[in-house]
Amino acid sequence: MAPDSEKLTGLQNAIIASNVPQIVMYLISYALDLGSSDIHIEPEERTVRIRYRVDGVLRQIVEYPPNLHAAVVSRIKIMSNLKIDETRIPQDGRTQVTTRDGREMDLRVSTLPTVNGEKIVMRLQDKSRDIPTLEELGISNHNLNIIKKAIAAPNGVVLTTGPTGSGKTTTLYSCLSILNTSDVNIMTIEDPVEIQMNGLNQSQVHPDIGYSFATGLRSALRQDPDIIMVGEIRDKETVEVAVEAALTGHLVLSTLHTNSAAATITRILDMGIPAFLITAVLNAIVAQRLVRRICEHCKAAAELTPEVEKQLKKAIDGMNPEEKKNIGADTSDFKMNVYHGTGCDACGGSGYKGRIGIYEIMEMNNELKEMILGGASTVKIEAEAVKTGMKTLEHDGIERILEGLTTPEEVYNVARHTGETAKHTIDEEAQKNS
Repeated sequence: MAPDSEKLTGLQNAIIASNVPQIVMYLISYALDLGSSDIHIEPEERTVRIRYRVDGVLRQIVEYPPNLHAAVVSRIKIMSNLKIDETRIPQDGRTQVTTRDGREMDLRVSTLPTVNGEKIVMRLQDKSRDIPTLEELGISNHNLNIIKKAIAAPNGVVLTTGPTGSGKTTTLYSCLSILNTSDVNIMTIEDPVEIQMNGLNQSQVHPDIGYSFATGLRSALRQDPDIIMVGEIRDKETVEVAVEAALTGHLVLSTLHTNSAAATITRILDMGIPAFLITAVLNAIVAQRLVRRICEHCKAAAELTPEVEKQLKKAIDGMNPEEKKNIGADTSDFKMNVYHGTGCDACGGSGYKGRIGIYEIMEMNNELKEMILGGASTVKIEAEAVKTGMKTLEHDGIERILEGLTTPEEVYNVARHTGETAKHTIDEEAQKNS
C-alpha cells in the first residue's frame, strides 16, 4: 500500500474511532503528501466535508459526522492560538507543525462562521521544500535571459503580476535565491513571511498597529539595503516609496494584481505615478499564471477539435518570427502534436499532476518608453512589446502545449486569446508607417 493510501486509511479510521487529535494529524499529513496548498473543512447540514486544493483544483477527500466538528475546530484553534470560545466572528491564526515523518511546515488558519458552524481553511507552507530555480518554474530560455538581466541591474523595479495563487511570491524568491550573496544586504517586507531564507532580513507588516508596506519600505531604506523585496504594492503610497527607492540606487522587487504585463503600466499610471518616472525605473514586468502539468504516468497523444485547432493556429499567426522558428511553425511540414492525461492512480484520475508556470515578460526598451510617455493604450503597448520580442501568456502556453507539458484547456483557462489582436495591431501600425 502506498504511503498516501495508508494515511487516507488512517484518516478514515481516526474518524470512525472519533479520535480528534489523530483526525487533525492525518488531515495535515495526507494533505502534504498530495501536495495540497489548502485544506477546507466545511460544515454542511448533515455532514462535514473535507476538501484539499491540489494543483489549484479542489478535491473532496472524506466526510465526518457533525457531532465531531466542534472538537475538531477546538483542536485546530488551540494549535493556532485562537479563542476557542469565540464562534461568532472570523479569526486568523498560524502555527508551526512537525509531522510524524519529520516534515516542518507553517500552517495559516482562517475560521469563518456559517449557518452550519465554523468553516476552517488551513493554508499549508512546507518549510522543508526547496525554493525552485527559475528553470524549474518552467521559464523558457528567452524569458529567462530577460528576467536575469532585469534582476542583475544595480537599481530599478521588477514587478510580478497575476491573480492570487499564481506563484508570484515563489518567482520572487527564486530571483532572490540568485541575488542572495554575502556582499549584498537584502531586505524583505511581507504579509506574511511565507518562505524563510537564510541571508535575508525578513520583516512582517502589522497594519493593525500602523506597520504597513509603505512604512516598512521607508524603514528598510534606512537599513542600508542593496535590494528590497516588497510583498505587494497595494496603494499609491507604497508605489511612490518603491519608485523613490529605485531612483536612489536600489533594486526593488514586488508584486501587483493585474491581468497582463501591459495592463500593469495602466495600473501604475492610475495610482498617480507620472509616466516619466515609470519609464525611468521599470526594468521588467513578469505576468504569470499556473497551469496543471500532464501526468507522466498516463500521458497519451490527443486529438485536437477543429475549434481548438483553429484557435491555436490564429495564436501562432500572431507570434513574432523568432517565436515561430522556435516551435517549428516557420516550416511547411509543421504539425501540432498535443497530449493529455487519461487518468490513473498516480494523479487521482485527473490526468494532471503538479503545475508549471506560463509567463509573459515585458522588458523595457526605448520603443516602449516612448509609447508610455506618449500615452499609448494598453493594446498598442502590448502589440509593440510582442513586435519587439515579448511572448504573451497565450504564446508561452502554446509552447508548453507543444512540448507535451500541458493541455489547451489548461492554457485557455488562464490566458486570453491575444494572437489575433496583436497581429492586427502590428499590421495596422506597419501600414501607417509605409
